[in-house]
Amino acid sequence: MLTDVSKLPNNSDSETPFYQPQGHEVALFEHAYKNKLPLLIKGPTGCGKTRFIEHMAARLGRPLYTVACHDDLTAADLVGRHLIGNGETKWSDGPLTRAVREGAICYLDEVVEARKDTTVILHPLTDDRRILPLERTGETLHAPDGFMLVVSYNPGYQHLLKGMKPSTRQRFVAVSFDYPNAELEMHIVYQESGLAEAQCKKLVGLAHSLRALQGYDLEEGVSTRLLVSCASLIRSGMPLIDACRAAIIEPLTDELETISALMAVTSAHLGE
Repeated sequence: MLTDVSKLPNNSDSETPFYQPQGHEVALFEHAYKNKLPLLIKGPTGCGKTRFIEHMAARLGRPLYTVACHDDLTAADLVGRHLIGNGETKWSDGPLTRAVREGAICYLDEVVEARKDTTVILHPLTDDRRILPLERTGETLHAPDGFMLVVSYNPGYQHLLKGMKPSTRQRFVAVSFDYPNAELEMHIVYQESGLAEAQCKKLVGLAHSLRALQGYDLEEGVSTRLLVSCASLIRSGMPLIDACRAAIIEPLTDELETISALMAVTSAHLGE
């Protein structure tokens, strides 16, 4: 079913980052927040997960702490540690602790990338206790009503060594994201880049053609984020085919033969 973009919210409030809803995710987030439930967001790279969280934090008027998770992320990186300076030792809160103290939203992006022992500290915050024990200071923080924990990961990269344990995953309400349908995606690219709608439509059509090739030496398809970057380059005066190579094709793969094949598809699709 086609979406009537004239009836979509335009997010005209300059304080609220632009986000184009795809379904009922806004209502789900608001209900989760109201009921003090943590939220898990699943979806491919560049489909709008982080922008959605930024939008919702602004919409609810809550501070936002975002942590990009990685293999070396430790519990201390999230909770905090003692620091030595000027001849004294002081405790320094980590982003998770600050979010709990302030009643903010804490967003852990790609949470499965973090070490297994790191995610265990989330458990007391994701059940009815809503507490964060700070063993090194002896404190036990009780999360205020405004606090919310949100995590995300990309199922496309999930495997046995980097999956989220059921004991952790089942503590969250969850929603799956995907790339928008063609009409919505064109509207997003247009709003974000300011490129003419006709050109945005061409780029979205190209993205759908390239996504159909996913699995042929490609780990993932073209993200909406890449389309926005490409449209921005074109709008600033970069030639169409050069912008597509720099912002879409090259980020997808390092294989020269694959790049050549994707550029052939791009040229054929764009008629160049």
